[in-house]
Amino acid sequence: MGARPRRGARASSLGDTIFRVACHAAGGFVLLLLGSIIIALFIGGLPAFQAFGIGFLWSTEWDPVTEVFGAGVSIYGTIVTAVLAILLAVPVAFGVAFYLTELSPAWLRRPIGTAVELLAAVPSIIYGMWGFFMIAPLMSQYVQPAAIDSLGELPGIGALFQGPPFGTGIFTAALILAIMILPFIAATMRDVFEQVPPVFKESAYGLGATTWEVMKGVVLPYTRISVAGGIMLGLGRALGETMAVTFVIGNANRISTSLFGPGNTIASVVALEFGESETDSLKLAALLALGFILFVLSFIVLAISRWLLRARLKG
Repeated sequence: MGARPRRGARASSLGDTIFRVACHAAGGFVLLLLGSIIIALFIGGLPAFQAFGIGFLWSTEWDPVTEVFGAGVSIYGTIVTAVLAILLAVPVAFGVAFYLTELSPAWLRRPIGTAVELLAAVPSIIYGMWGFFMIAPLMSQYVQPAAIDSLGELPGIGALFQGPPFGTGIFTAALILAIMILPFIAATMRDVFEQVPPVFKESAYGLGATTWEVMKGVVLPYTRISVAGGIMLGLGRALGETMAVTFVIGNANRISTSLFGPGNTIASVVALEFGESETDSLKLAALLALGFILFVLSFIVLAISRWLLRARLKG
């Protein structure tokens, strides 16, 4: 006769089953929550899509009095500020990661790394207040007048740097966003740079390569997919930022050719006007439609970033 299973073994098997079911339930709950958000936004914004059609995506009119709404200005502001923020943040983030992994002495590496991580913990409304009371006055008094007098006179690109120096505007919002996403990109770059096998770098140094040549010829080619994924994560963070942008972008519903001109983003429009919307109104439907568009944009960007990071791990 076979030996009877011990009580401890049965208890362990039951515990494993309960743990497995609980983990599956947690994963299913996340998917259910994500799906419910998408469905709720789509259903809530459906009246706006039905009323304005596909033209809602590029219409620049936003008139609550006549109940005519368009997402063109908000989509433009969201994309432009996020892309500008990436262009400003990536070089600094690369410099920080490069310094921490290749140049920094051991005793200084931890304090700087901690400072970078603390930047990510600062609430967005603090960034917005700091930007409005500190950065915007500096922009209006020094940066924007100098740029208007010099770059504004250049042919072609001069239109990007013209207009009155109000201090607030698209460029100021992008600058604040760049500071906010800097720690996320820098931390990702630092982590992937540290994953490079030391033998690769030591071999390059042994052949007489300089520190920059090792970074350019060994580290960056080895980590390029993960670096791109980290940048896309920062872009996804910039797309959905609300309060900091609302403080400094100017909140004007128009598309300006100048980077110093005011504008708005999807998140800032929703934050400012959601409280004034009546239940079951077309305006509320338009705001929910904007939320759905922002969700789709963020989902696409984050999906690409996760795919890039996973491709690096598999490689």
